[in-house]
Amino acid sequence: MLKQLTAAIAATCLWSGAALADPQFWKQEWPNTDFSISSVPFVEILSGGPPKDGIPALSDPSFLSVDAESRLGAMEPVIAVELGDATPRAYPIRYLTWHEIVNDEVDGQPIAVTFCPLCNSAITFDRRVNGQVLTLGVSGKLRKSDMVMYDRETESWWQQAIGEGIVGVQTGEVLTQLPTWMESWEAFSTRNPDGLVMDEPPWRRDYGRNPYENYDSSHRPFLYSGDPPPHGIPALARVIRVGDRAWPLERLRVAEEVTEAGVTISWKAGKASALDSSRIADGRDVGAIRVRDAEGQDLPHDVMFAFAYDAFWPEGEWMLGDG
Repeated sequence: MLKQLTAAIAATCLWSGAALADPQFWKQEWPNTDFSISSVPFVEILSGGPPKDGIPALSDPSFLSVDAESRLGAMEPVIAVELGDATPRAYPIRYLTWHEIVNDEVDGQPIAVTFCPLCNSAITFDRRVNGQVLTLGVSGKLRKSDMVMYDRETESWWQQAIGEGIVGVQTGEVLTQLPTWMESWEAFSTRNPDGLVMDEPPWRRDYGRNPYENYDSSHRPFLYSGDPPPHGIPALARVIRVGDRAWPLERLRVAEEVTEAGVTISWKAGKASALDSSRIADGRDVGAIRVRDAEGQDLPHDVMFAFAYDAFWPEGEWMLGDG
């Protein structure tokens, strides 16, 4: 399936690089975006295949009680959102795979739960910027293989991996990342028997299927022309990013817990990869990560592919544990 997807999308990207990078080419689809303001070379921004909103972001989803959910497999990945005193919520990756962004509100706080399958990047943001609440959508564009989001209020473009505005009037603004994490449905539901889980969206999608079958076993990322990561780390190996540092997941799998640079990172088996088997629930076990500070509080982080970390944090510190 991934080969078919790649071929189909590649066929849509045969325009010249100059045309793809020319804001004049985009203005018909994006009449409200101010292309005179940007922080990145336009040549780095490519069509991922779908048009604007071709991957439909969600807003104000419905929820079920944990005990009412019967569709999720035990090892299926969910994004756990446990903020303040609000009832914990799980956002299944089986839905985010097809929608990539969920705009929601938790205890009065507007949030965006995001997932970029091509980077394995699952980040939750506060949607407030300078007092304005933004509603995020999927632009259909990629930069360094990472999703480019946009806000419906100004139609500025945002880089998902770093939460930063890169085109339009919001250029240079940064969304605040929140301390959420990806874990198995079994882990979330066991810890939160009175929690909530996002209900299946009312769209015609084969929820539970992975359209990126075997992607995380590939040698090269999709639509990425950058150099491979250093230290012999495979491009699609998972790393835990905390700030501008990255710990290889394989190191955590072996050690199970590492405390350094002011954080404690723990790994636990039992969570399926969302980018392996044709059915997400059947994906191989890649384990789950929690990142906490010295007081035991959860910290914002991301478990992303090594190529993406290297692309967006080229001067970042690789925490290899080799002394």
